[in-house]
Amino acid sequence: MFAPLVPPITFAHRGAMAQERENTREAFEVALRQGATGLESDAWLTADGQVALDHDGVVGRRPRRRPMSELPRADLPAHVMTLDELYAVCGTGFELSLDVKDPAAFGRIVEIARAAGDDVPGRLWLCHPDLDLVTSWRARADDVRLVDSTRVSRMADGVRHRAATLSARGIDAVNLHWLDWTELYVGLFHDAGVYAFGWDAHSRQALARLVPTGVDAVYGNHVDRMLEAVAGLRSSVDESPEARRGTPPGP
Repeated sequence: MFAPLVPPITFAHRGAMAQERENTREAFEVALRQGATGLESDAWLTADGQVALDHDGVVGRRPRRRPMSELPRADLPAHVMTLDELYAVCGTGFELSLDVKDPAAFGRIVEIARAAGDDVPGRLWLCHPDLDLVTSWRARADDVRLVDSTRVSRMADGVRHRAATLSARGIDAVNLHWLDWTELYVGLFHDAGVYAFGWDAHSRQALARLVPTGVDAVYGNHVDRMLEAVAGLRSSVDESPEARRGTPPGP
């Protein structure tokens, strides 16, 4: 049975990139030490079938830049991590959100997650803006989480219809920019059994607007700010008259 995620997942965007170089071992380790419950990165497939975690997926500088798909793992810069290495270094006790920038990496990502542990695929959220592509992934893997990354302005079918479509296609979550979210929209997706994720919530102002809408996950560069916002939400619930009386809040 569907139930919203309370508290929401706090995805450290490319690790703790406000303190460390993004997408590095240090960034991921620091984010988890600070208390992030999730990590976020982008996935690319190397020439020898490794899943590299990097934002741009290219190596070198112009005019000699080369895509990672043309290079074996050994030729990537030392700071670039692979998905295997991430699990080896950080363990598996966290949610992981990956923007699958190279769709060819999907199958390998799933293989690595399954090899990492029986419960790991269920904590892996794979995101892409092409809904038809994401839908095709469901037929290939029923044990990972799939996420439609989009904006409300791109929903020609409207928010309510998109929620129903995602539910019918077996898509687990929708990921919208924090400015798109309202309590009404969160409710529409929750009613359809779809989780609501909010990205780009880096500032305290953004988090103060996003978290109270009831979203199930937030993405940000500052782990401390995300945790503060979630703690503030918990505090407001605990201090409500209903909570003090020991009864659930009404509609």
